[in-house]
Amino acid sequence: MKDECIGDFVKLQGKTYPCTVSLTMDLVGGKWKAVILYHLKDEAKRYSELRREMPSVAEMTLSLQLKQLEKDGFVFRKVYGIKPPVKVVYSLTDLGKSFIPILEAITEWGNNVVSEKGERIIVNAADPDEKK
Repeated sequence: MKDECIGDFVKLQGKTYPCTVSLTMDLVGGKWKAVILYHLKDEAKRYSELRREMPSVAEMTLSLQLKQLEKDGFVFRKVYGIKPPVKVVYSLTDLGKSFIPILEAITEWGNNVVSEKGERIIVNAADPDEKK
């Protein structure tokens, strides 16, 4: 019998799940959690860097998802300084780093689906020298 099928339920941090797949999806599922982890997989980043790399995520959503990832042990939040403006840097914990192979598999799968059944859309960026 597979490990994920042993027992009727699994429990983590006081929360009960019907199986390990359900547990995993609760921890990293949703629209933005895996995307945030993907952007942190190579290096630590400040909140503003994450916002620039994920312009379509709302600020509130990014903030809430980072807090949840921190609570669940995937992301470490380091605060530099005491008085505002403080510098806050987000990085992956060991648990977060253990998810990198899964992120890479998800990325590869997504790339294959787009190659076979979809298309890439290139949005021309505005000229950086252009005044707004």
